[in-house]
Amino acid sequence: MKQYIDTGKKDTRGGFGAGLLAAGRADARVVALTADLKGSLKMDAFAAEFPDRFFQCGIAEANMVGAAAGMAIAGKIPFIGSFAEFVTGRVYDQIRQEVSYGMTNVKIASSHAGITLGEDGATHQTMEDIALMRALPGMVVLNPCDYNQTVQATLAAARYDGPVYLRFGRPGVPNFTDPEQPFEIGKAYVMNEGTDVTVFATGHMVWESLQAAQALEAEGISVEVIDIATIKPLDEEAVIASVRKTGRAVVAEEHNRAGGLGECIAAVLAEKLPTRLAYINGKDLFGQTGTPSELMRAYGLDAAHIAEAVRSLL
Repeated sequence: MKQYIDTGKKDTRGGFGAGLLAAGRADARVVALTADLKGSLKMDAFAAEFPDRFFQCGIAEANMVGAAAGMAIAGKIPFIGSFAEFVTGRVYDQIRQEVSYGMTNVKIASSHAGITLGEDGATHQTMEDIALMRALPGMVVLNPCDYNQTVQATLAAARYDGPVYLRFGRPGVPNFTDPEQPFEIGKAYVMNEGTDVTVFATGHMVWESLQAAQALEAEGISVEVIDIATIKPLDEEAVIASVRKTGRAVVAEEHNRAGGLGECIAAVLAEKLPTRLAYINGKDLFGQTGTPSELMRAYGLDAAHIAEAVRSLL
């Protein structure tokens, strides 16, 4: 099994901040807007280096979306940042009409996604944002797995001409991917080759899936782990090629089942390669208060539950 080294826990929102700064240095058209959450979105360095390209919109997310759409029409590349719950559910109409329907070049940066937001509880923990964004025509949906990949995904979003939803989290998580590996929108990454079961994972669940694969290897079970960093457009060729080899799959995501990656992959396989599937997700539940690690265990979003799902298919 390929070995990955955790170089130290870092938050993926920090990766966004570093990526945003690098994108700003590479292209003077990049601007950043936030709804009173500069620190939480790690936009401080960008704001300090490019004060004329940073806009504090206050707690007015709908206005922020409209302003960003206008800037995009004027030739800028705006990144708007807020908590995932606020920058999807609270302003869905504005995103639908002014970003997706208008096909404006706006990048939606959503921090504190999923239940790993932790102690703030269900009102702030969004487990349905991927479903909302996937449903919008023309919207790219990215969910990188660690700090390094988030830096590269942010740079790729800046280069892409069109709406992008970029999802990342609050807590520090293992940082293990190659910092120099370019991010390709629409590409799935084979993290570990295997023959018995495929685990398709996204976001924080990629590391958990690799840990599960390592534990299962000791039991003689060969697990292929694929990082679905781009949920839309999905790399259908990679999905089909892996499942054709293994014959069964688990989908692991920090998101509710409805409209998430699991249903996305199930739809592809139902049409092109009917396959036995198991799902690791937040089911049909709201979040609750707790530490990120407590909540991941409570909702079954960890390596132990992934391993058990693999065993159930065998």
